[in-house]
Amino acid sequence: MSSKKEMISRIGMAAKGIVYLLIGVLTAMAAFGQGGSKSGKDGILKFLAQQSYGKILLIALGLGLIAYTFYRFYQGFGNIKNHDDDAKGYFKRTAYVVSGLIYGYFAFSAIKLAFGSSSGDSGSSSKLLNSEYGDIIAIVIAIILLGKAIYEFYVAYSGKYKEDIEHAGIDPDAQSLLTKAGKMGFTARGIVAGIMAFLFFKTGMGNSGGDINRADAFSLLQNEFGSIVMGLVALGVALYGVFMLIKSKYPDTNVR
Repeated sequence: MSSKKEMISRIGMAAKGIVYLLIGVLTAMAAFGQGGSKSGKDGILKFLAQQSYGKILLIALGLGLIAYTFYRFYQGFGNIKNHDDDAKGYFKRTAYVVSGLIYGYFAFSAIKLAFGSSSGDSGSSSKLLNSEYGDIIAIVIAIILLGKAIYEFYVAYSGKYKEDIEHAGIDPDAQSLLTKAGKMGFTARGIVAGIMAFLFFKTGMGNSGGDINRADAFSLLQNEFGSIVMGLVALGVALYGVFMLIKSKYPDTNVR
């Protein structure tokens, strides 16, 4: 990887790590009565906008996420992980590109909000769900999210991601922290994705409606299992952010 591409990957992974760290910390604070709020990506943008130098923070985050978008595209189109030219390989490369598109839209929302416009995340998804084919769209999204949840659990408990960490030249202390944070982080992401799949499925079956995001998943956790469980899952999401921040120092490790 060239020095420029390496720098882009570092910046992008760090930006993604900050997003998940903020989502997890703010939600955990809300769970344990320390302020904060149940947050998704849209909530993070609003939180940053309310801070001193909010515009600068939003622009910096947006540029960082643009870097991550380019890196995901490079993974997909450049095939830097040398995936085979088969269905499995093309699926993984397509997933990288889709991930890039999602984070590219998030970057656009951050920069747009920095210049005084609404981020628009909530409106766009609710419009889709309330359209003529909203029920079908919701069920398709539910299936995709269910697949994502299963994959996150697989990554967390198969130990596969450890192979890349062990061969990345990371010092033992950082390797130990990265492994623990990764396992808890992927588990938390799997839980949140699974709950969101359930919520989208309910919407598709006509049992609910409107916008669905991570904040809704955290709310369901709190309502069904209590604030402590929600807080623990939120801390797991924050640890995924820590995982990405550490990985930003070692861009040759496998990015998920």
